[in-house]
Amino acid sequence: MSQVLLNVVILAAGKGTRMHSELPKVLHPLAGRPLLAHVLETAWNLAPAKTCVVYGYGGNAVPQAFADNRVQWVEQKEQKGTGHALMQAAPHLADAPVTLVLLGDVPLIAAETCRRVVQQAAHGQVVVLTIDKDNPAGYGRILREFGGEVCGIVEEKDATPEQRSIREINTGIMALPTARLGTWLQRLRPNNAQGEYYLTDVIAMAVADGVRVVTVHAGHQHEALGINSKTDLAQAERIWQRQSADALLAQGVTLADPARLDVRGSLKSGRDVSIDINCVFEGEVELGAGVQVGAHCVIRNSRIGAGVRIQPYSHIDGAEVGDGAIIGPYARLRPGTQLAGQVHIGNFVEIKNSAVGTESKINHLSYVGDSTVGSKVNIGAGTITCNYDGVNKHRTVIGDNAFIGSDTQLVAPVTVGDGATIGAGSTITRDAPAGELTLSRGRQTTISGWKRPQKKEK
Repeated sequence: MSQVLLNVVILAAGKGTRMHSELPKVLHPLAGRPLLAHVLETAWNLAPAKTCVVYGYGGNAVPQAFADNRVQWVEQKEQKGTGHALMQAAPHLADAPVTLVLLGDVPLIAAETCRRVVQQAAHGQVVVLTIDKDNPAGYGRILREFGGEVCGIVEEKDATPEQRSIREINTGIMALPTARLGTWLQRLRPNNAQGEYYLTDVIAMAVADGVRVVTVHAGHQHEALGINSKTDLAQAERIWQRQSADALLAQGVTLADPARLDVRGSLKSGRDVSIDINCVFEGEVELGAGVQVGAHCVIRNSRIGAGVRIQPYSHIDGAEVGDGAIIGPYARLRPGTQLAGQVHIGNFVEIKNSAVGTESKINHLSYVGDSTVGSKVNIGAGTITCNYDGVNKHRTVIGDNAFIGSDTQLVAPVTVGDGATIGAGSTITRDAPAGELTLSRGRQTTISGWKRPQKKEK
């Protein structure tokens, strides 16, 4: 299919009264991103010469939500209908033969469906995307002559009872010849029940000017689902999530229940990945081969290495987890966490902005923040790094093979040397030397020459 040079205009100025929210309708989230973001992604897949977004309600809140210099933002200060919105964008259009009109509150439209519309429009025709609905209430109806040719579109409030019985409805998505668009827009008049400038009136003008109007049916009815209420939004969310689940299943991912999965961004998975129920993936997440994710986990903007086991109720945000690690249950990895291979992070352990070396274990009820932890370190239950002095953050360094006894406080900045042992219940405020036992019982003491107990042979 050859590429057609085109403009894309996205109409996104409406308030969305039935959303019962001060947030502009197109900023309401679907799968973790604003409705408009989904439509823009579809537009980018078409590689347009120019993309205009017409915004209105909420002022600059809509353009400020998107830092994208590919968009020409055009304000519709008064919302006087779809035709009036397109009038605002017309002066900014590129010299491309086709202008495709998309809607900022119709987020499930597929790029492939848009390509079919654009390909038909490349022949100089006006193309309207339609669907058949058993209950077409609220939508504009497609009017056809006895021979089947499209002769117009009538909005429901202006339709006769006979016209309201028509099941083929206008989705609002259409492609028009750019060269004729300006003339047609100038001829629009607000002579209707709403007192608005209807873009759909252009259809009758095209027919009168001898320009053929054709229709393309959407591949799936949900592609034309407009978001006008929280009920519509919830319906779209379930459709989007089921599509995401089906895509993962097709790639070989095992889902305990496809209906209980939420992907709010992108999820890349290796072979033999399994995901239990009620897991949420946000932002950019990558799961390596053989990863097992337990129930009720939340993973955001993280990379999980091969063979990792994430136990139930764990939260991972902005972290990198090395191969073969075991996380949780009830663990929390915060941004800046880097775990090497074979690390164990246990229940009610929180790691923040820290690197933990190979085969180290932090298994119970501990907080490790702003730290560098070496390899084969064992950190006992209830240990915390005291990284904040009330004004500044400080770093803790723990060397390879160190053993930190339970209920220890490491007051940063502090370094624990390689092979050092910290006695349980100690508050460490000065560097602990390598290979020695350091503890505090009233005051910090180092016992020179002490040897750590060795595991007895059975």
